[in-house]
Amino acid sequence: MKFKFNHFNFNVLDLQKSMDFYKESLGLIEVKRKEAADGSFILVYLGDKESDFTLELTWLKERTEKYDLGDMEYHLAFLVDNYEEAYKKHMEMGCIAFVNESMGIYFITDPDGYWIEIVPIR
Repeated sequence: MKFKFNHFNFNVLDLQKSMDFYKESLGLIEVKRKEAADGSFILVYLGDKESDFTLELTWLKERTEKYDLGDMEYHLAFLVDNYEEAYKKHMEMGCIAFVNESMGIYFITDPDGYWIEIVPIR
């Protein structure tokens, strides 16, 4: 039996704001969309058009309160080929949440508070 990676999901309150954030911060663009016939939800899959990775953003029409993200003991991680350039961009965006200089990584947060780890390709 063989398993292949499919997608990772974040639930979001403002779909367009989240899509804009992921495009600007990580270069992810919409690669697929599914909308409920009754308008109750929209699923947007973001990708880089180079890998099989997709990030599913789920928007629920009836949801108005922020999601409880718990203690944030989980995160999504991205490799970057130019760490310094990415760090500068994310600093200008004001989305850096934590820097771990000893490990050579940092974390950004999206509009809903999810953490994304930025790791240099070594």
